[in-house]
Amino acid sequence: MNKRLANALKFIAFVGVGVGILYLMYRSQQAAYLLQCQLDGVPEDQCSLLDKLAADFRSASPFYLFLTLLAFCVSNLSRALRWNMMLRTFGNTPKLSNAFLTINLGYFANLGFPRLGEILRPATMARYENIALERVVGTVVVERMVDVIFILIATALALVLGKDVIMDWVLSSVDVSKFASLPYILGIGGALGCILLYLLWHQRQRIMATKIGGKIMDILKGFGEGIQTALRVKSPALFLFHSVNIWVMYFLMTWFTILAFKPTEALSPVAALVTFVSGGWGIVIPSPGGMGTYHFLTGEALQLYGVSALNAFSWSNISFFTIQIGCNVLIGLVALLLLPVINKGYAPERVG
Repeated sequence: MNKRLANALKFIAFVGVGVGILYLMYRSQQAAYLLQCQLDGVPEDQCSLLDKLAADFRSASPFYLFLTLLAFCVSNLSRALRWNMMLRTFGNTPKLSNAFLTINLGYFANLGFPRLGEILRPATMARYENIALERVVGTVVVERMVDVIFILIATALALVLGKDVIMDWVLSSVDVSKFASLPYILGIGGALGCILLYLLWHQRQRIMATKIGGKIMDILKGFGEGIQTALRVKSPALFLFHSVNIWVMYFLMTWFTILAFKPTEALSPVAALVTFVSGGWGIVIPSPGGMGTYHFLTGEALQLYGVSALNAFSWSNISFFTIQIGCNVLIGLVALLLLPVINKGYAPERVG
């Protein structure tokens, strides 16, 4: 199949997932809204969910939405500083502006095609800073590994602090007996994985002797060098500080948008944490920027704390479009325009 056609089909599939979930949610919320209008005696022609969403967005506090944008920028600044700490271990001295702008460019690209930014970001940085692409990709792999650790920590914290509300929902909504065979499935999967790894290791010399095997080893070597940068940074304490700060800022983005919206402003920090974690997993699911999946999971989380489905849907849209349009699109476009300008005539020497 033609590569462009395959990519186009993947793009349509990913966008379709996000739009489909969002459309189904909109239909269900519109039906609920019409029912509420009937109970309140409001004529059907004056009962538009789109009008409610627009009114809710206009009612949101501009001050807290601005703080959301500020927290986004601070998180990306910490991410850029941390990234440069790893890149400097190669002997390079990359510009902070390049790191910051390519990070934002990556987020912008993810809106068009899920995970495209994970390719575009290191490729752009490697080009402007004249660093081997494999090395830069290795540092991005380190970042994603650290991100996984922190989202797992945040999830564990949310489960501990919000255990009462979450357990009530689990007991009322989930048939726990269906998961009785899960350990056996995981055990069989793990055993098959170990057998596969053993076979690959046993045949490693034959694989490496081939042209493709040599190329794969070169790439893995570059990845390995990139991954080792986390162990060779000049200040591990500063590396840890930026790693923590990134996720604190992510949480504050959710907290600020909760404070910005009247129906959610009284929620506790624990409710904000549970909503933040739910939204984080929604963005992990491959749809453009978490479209649809983010709305669904954050909406479900907010309803655990007494927010109506309609207001939860409104909040999800306020949060999603503030972060994606106000942050990712706006700053991403700035990055797209500025990167060629600030790097005009810039030609760093290649190291290693």
